[in-house]
Amino acid sequence: MSNQTKFILSEQDIPEKWYNITADMPNKPLPPLHPATHEPIGPDALAPLFPMGLIEQEVTSDAWVEIPEEVRDIYKVWRPTPLYRAHRLEKALDTPAKIYYKYEGVSPAGSHKPNTAVPQAYYNMKEGVTRITTETGAGQWGSALAFACNLFGIHCEVYMVRISYDQKPYRKLMMNTWGADVYPSPSDRTHAGRQILAQDPDSPGSLGIAISEAVEIAATHDDTKYSLGSVLNHVLLHQTVIGQEALKQMEMAGDFPDIIIAPFGGGSNFAGISFPFLRHKLVEGKKLRAIAVEPTSCPKLTRGVFRYDFGDTVGMTPLLPMYTLGHTFIPAKIHAGGLRYHGAGVIVSQLLKDNIIEAVAVDQLETFEAGVLFAKTEGIIPAPEANYGIAQALREAQIAKEEGVAKTILFNLCGHGNFDMASYDAYFSGRLQKHEMTQQEIEAALALIDTPAIPA
Repeated sequence: MSNQTKFILSEQDIPEKWYNITADMPNKPLPPLHPATHEPIGPDALAPLFPMGLIEQEVTSDAWVEIPEEVRDIYKVWRPTPLYRAHRLEKALDTPAKIYYKYEGVSPAGSHKPNTAVPQAYYNMKEGVTRITTETGAGQWGSALAFACNLFGIHCEVYMVRISYDQKPYRKLMMNTWGADVYPSPSDRTHAGRQILAQDPDSPGSLGIAISEAVEIAATHDDTKYSLGSVLNHVLLHQTVIGQEALKQMEMAGDFPDIIIAPFGGGSNFAGISFPFLRHKLVEGKKLRAIAVEPTSCPKLTRGVFRYDFGDTVGMTPLLPMYTLGHTFIPAKIHAGGLRYHGAGVIVSQLLKDNIIEAVAVDQLETFEAGVLFAKTEGIIPAPEANYGIAQALREAQIAKEEGVAKTILFNLCGHGNFDMASYDAYFSGRLQKHEMTQQEIEAALALIDTPAIPA
């Protein structure tokens, strides 16, 4: 098997259940709080925004959640996704490490995001919802939800972060092709957007601002629900189809990873590949490192604080216990738009606090250098977000070379970069800048947080 490159499963191997890691965590995540009273909230508080089918998944303590047959049937369009052994990359690095990657770019939207977009649209359809609002950064999530809503006859309204709206016009056109309306955020369509524009007419936007706009529309229209592409428990739950398939494929390869790596924005990508493997660490004591990779321009895991914070900029969402840079934080205009988010998902935050997982921050120039090497050796041009995982995989492969140890590395290649060539153009022309937040900038951002602290 040592020379095998692709590890392919059949449609019968598509998981029948999603895995809920909270069932096996030694410390359960803290409850969300009401934004006004700061008291713990129950499922009913989420009803204006989400269908009950998703709310039940958000709060479930069950380890396994059944995947509806209608969802599995749509998953067959692109799942199972292939697992690759990166022989050529290993050779170029002259490393004893074995490098594998799970490739999610084969989905219609070109990323891992349809894994949750399809079930979210399905549960909304089951409750008679006719319109869904959402935000998107680089456009992968908006594209995925537009694709899913079209399948179930639901109108999709997307608020796309302004800087990405300008940088990635073809993502907008993908969403339009599937019938979605797309607006640059901040916009003048909502009170939240107008409030931000009044403060800064040239605001580049952020995922927090776009969330505020999408939530406002959903909260003020009875026929509309809101959909989120990362962060929340049910979103991370849906993505575990990735890791479950990868477990079977690594078994086909006769291998098991020492290190699992994924880029980190809100947590869906990282959770999808790592949680099913982490189950073996939590339940069986298996030795395994799981590394979340974030930008040095938005380092909430590595330099943020663990406390309650809003998921959106204006403060409309429940307060969540998370690693955060503050809900008013506006990240730099890096090209990995999907990673420009101020906070981290609740589950991932708790796992990091308990030292069950690790986090690192990487500069965007290093990530594009890694992505270009990957494209030259493996053929696939990665999305800018995916380059963060590749960069860390290269770091770990170099460490393996220096130590002379044949470690096994698995990373999630979460999407292709075919619609992100403007980002590569900026890299090749020298217009991408190295950017790392200074300690002064970090302290200034954290000083603005006025939400409840979490006792040590």
